[in-house]
Amino acid sequence: MTAFRWGKKVESTAKDLDAVSEVEADRDFVLNDVAYLLPPAPSMRSDAEAAVEPNTEATVNNVSSLIQRFAGTSLTEIENLISELEALRDLLHDEGQRVQREISGYAQLSQAAMKSTSMIADTVSQWKRATDDIRKI
Repeated sequence: MTAFRWGKKVESTAKDLDAVSEVEADRDFVLNDVAYLLPPAPSMRSDAEAAVEPNTEATVNNVSSLIQRFAGTSLTEIENLISELEALRDLLHDEGQRVQREISGYAQLSQAAMKSTSMIADTVSQWKRATDDIRKI
């Protein structure tokens, strides 16, 4: 057999022919392995085959299972995300209540401090008046 490689004439040997036939056999094996995914040629289909084809059903089943696998993973991730968000909502709610209690405590402490300061100021002013009265005498 004569072949042309990069513009040069090359004579094929029996070894080359064996390698080519081995590659062709591998190619046929791969094509047979995925043939059910390929649509048949229009000239080879009859009307009965066009209605329901086993290859089409297999393809639909494969696509369906593939979609279910991807959708299942997505749904699991979405469910995990929802549960995490619910946990965060509960945490924020609890923290909000804690902050409200702290603010209420600070408000009560502030009012008590203002009353104490007012009482101290009244007492000091009474002492000052008393000392002023004593000095006038």
